[in-house]
Amino acid sequence: MSAEGGLTTAGYIQHHLTNLVVCSDAARDAAGNCQGFWSFHLDTLLVSGILGLVVFGMMAMVAGKATAGVPGSLQNFVEMVVGLVDQQVKDTFHGRSALVTPLAITIFVWVFVMNAMDLIPVDFLPVALQKVTGNEHLFFKFVPTTDPNLTFAMSITVFFIMIWMNLKVKGFGGYMHEIFTAPFGAKLAPVNFIFRVVEDIAKPISLALRLFGNMYAGEMVFILIALLGLYQLPLALPWELFHILIITLQAFVFMMLTIVYMSMAAESH
Repeated sequence: MSAEGGLTTAGYIQHHLTNLVVCSDAARDAAGNCQGFWSFHLDTLLVSGILGLVVFGMMAMVAGKATAGVPGSLQNFVEMVVGLVDQQVKDTFHGRSALVTPLAITIFVWVFVMNAMDLIPVDFLPVALQKVTGNEHLFFKFVPTTDPNLTFAMSITVFFIMIWMNLKVKGFGGYMHEIFTAPFGAKLAPVNFIFRVVEDIAKPISLALRLFGNMYAGEMVFILIALLGLYQLPLALPWELFHILIITLQAFVFMMLTIVYMSMAAESH
């Protein structure tokens, strides 16, 4: 596919940034487009689910075959990733919970592999899928983290785990006491409550938008470079190499903020 091959520049960009959406007839508007809450981004669900099954299945297989002797290269790599994340948890999380390290490993690895889909040339997978299905107008986004529905789903999940951690560590009474007394004391309980609500709402929103914004912008740059045709060659490789840093950094930031939020939930104020 190319902008010259039957699509305008705007159409080419729109085609790459439009999800494959499925919904019931009740969720369609007058033009037949899926609208509303009960519309599902099938490409996001499929790609994220398949990547999760493959990567975590591979890690489980490596863990099951791990040896105390000379490890293989794959075992070395998995141990390095697990050790890196475990050290970050030990340095940042000061509470006691068996949940935080597995949660951090899951987030880092899953977000990283979803981000890494952005390194595949923008036309390669869409064209291959169109050839297989015979539908030249098929919409399908292969980078799940460029879909805000996924990033918000992950951040909201982290938010609810954070609430659960607060209740588990402090109890309902202790949690309510913290909400209404920190940071200005019981006499300013309404102000404390407003500050806490704003703070808690901002956490999942910023967590989701940071990941989505960076990955969406990176994908857009790749699409714009692809529009240059053969002239893209001097630009594609440098941006690809720089983007490796971006996808790793975004996965690391999402993981670290999750650990920080869990640590804040496990501490008394």
